Amino acid sequence: MMKKIFLTLFVASTVLISACGDGKGGITPGDVSNPASASDNYDPEKLPKMEFEVMDYNYGTIKEGEHVKYSFKFKNTGKTNLIIAEAKASCGCTIPEYPEDPIAPGESGEIKADFDSKNKAGGDAKVIKTITVIANTQPNKVVLKLTGFVKK
Repeated sequence: MMKKIFLTLFVASTVLISACGDGKGGITPGDVSNPASASDNYDPEKLPKMEFEVMDYNYGTIKEGEHVKYSFKFKNTGKTNLIIAEAKASCGCTIPEYPEDPIAPGESGEIKADFDSKNKAGGDAKVIKTITVIANTQPNKVVLKLTGFVKK
């Protein structure tokens, strides 16, 4: 009887957890498989390809407390739809936004970044913030950078 109750609670909690979404069309990083690690054969020529105009944006020198807003523009130069599952910043001071819908071959998109430099003064050291983008490409992770100096 106890096993039956435990099993019922386990199944119910699993269904409840998997039903929760993140507001991004229900796509999660786990949904975007990396074909090189899959057991099936794949044709790399048929994969989407994400080509960025700039992957490391240098914002120069700013005063502490200023915001840096930049759009990392890209194009899908592959043969199938590009799906971005996640764009995650290295810290809470940088907020990325990314397209929720698939990007068709030949179409463009952008990853918007908003870096808040409050309490981020680096003195003479360069301040680097990263955004890791996970997509259905090969490789499936791309790292974008915002670099510069934050002065008091």
